[in-house]
Amino acid sequence: MDTQTRHALKGDKFAQATKTSVTWLSGHRTNVVRWIVSAAVVLVVGIGLIILWNVQESAAETALGEAMDTYTAPLALPGAPAQKGEYATVAERSKAANQQFKAVADKYGWLPEGGKARYFTGVTDQELGQTAAAETELKKVADSWNRNLANLAKVALASIYHQTGSDQQAIDLYNEIIAKPSDTVTAGTAQLDLADLYAATGKQAQARALWAKLKDSDKDGAAGSIAAQKLSGNQ
Repeated sequence: MDTQTRHALKGDKFAQATKTSVTWLSGHRTNVVRWIVSAAVVLVVGIGLIILWNVQESAAETALGEAMDTYTAPLALPGAPAQKGEYATVAERSKAANQQFKAVADKYGWLPEGGKARYFTGVTDQELGQTAAAETELKKVADSWNRNLANLAKVALASIYHQTGSDQQAIDLYNEIIAKPSDTVTAGTAQLDLADLYAATGKQAQARALWAKLKDSDKDGAAGSIAAQKLSGNQ
């Protein structure tokens, strides 16, 4: 078969394939158009959602930052009037921050910043003596997917339970953290807190056993060093 014949055959095959595609397109024009429009809509919606997420996240970060500024604002010197940006008492500062944190949590609860704001809402509720409100907020955070934040909330909840005489609930929370630690609350930190709880409730043997275990398992770490000091001070 000479070169000219091969080229002619290839041209016929291309022409036939093109004709077939055009014929199929003609018969399915409505479906093709519908598919293209649907894909375009999905793309536009996807881009819109990304833009909305970024805008909302930026606004949430700003609002959370402002609430944190309030929470860490300086206190006026004793006997001196509060200057701009200062608060006369810790309670006054916590109350102002609590309102801001709650607003962020309510508005941006679906964003990571909203979860952080809810945690601080619970913390400031506790500082203001609003135990029931603090427990409600902290429980929501403790059940969240973010283990770093959840473990912080569990520590705060354990403190509330200890203060209200529900020590077994506090113990259960510490054990949950020990089983699933995080960057924010390590297993060693939770063990130290649990041992301190045991010591505070007269369970010295259990406290010492936990300190001894931690001392051996974390010989070169900070938690192990603290455990060793606790053992030495409880001879």
